[in-house]
Amino acid sequence: MTWRKFSGEVIQTPILEEVEHAIERETQLGNKLKVCIGTDSQVKGAITDFATVIVFIREQRGGFMFIHQERTSQKMSIKERMLTEVQKSIDTAYRLCDLLDLYDVDLEVHADINTNPMFKSNQALHEAMGYILSMGFVFKAKPEAFASSYCANKMVQ
Repeated sequence: MTWRKFSGEVIQTPILEEVEHAIERETQLGNKLKVCIGTDSQVKGAITDFATVIVFIREQRGGFMFIHQERTSQKMSIKERMLTEVQKSIDTAYRLCDLLDLYDVDLEVHADINTNPMFKSNQALHEAMGYILSMGFVFKAKPEAFASSYCANKMVQ
């Protein structure tokens, strides 16, 4: 699984190691961190692009992110696609949660799902929320889910 920085630089070390280095570096600089993980997707013809992001928020000092992108030609309904986004975010959160606990870094999982029933993505809201919360993660949906709705979204447009 290839991750990169926002600059495009490919991360050569395992993502767990890179996250730990980032936490240690930011802690030494006196920054309090929060991590938000989110995934967004975009259908382009027969291809669906997915982008998962690990967003590091420095308390009152901006942030930075790591990005993983993949694509599939598997056809999915809107609900399947929303739940696949959630699955990708949970997989990443689950890989990082022990490390984040060790360093006392708060974690949120963001779902690019609208809380307004007028939007198609809303049909996956209850399943996504139940899945994320049952895994023990803090859940955020639109409009608070900036990791998926803004950060990951920029990567798939």
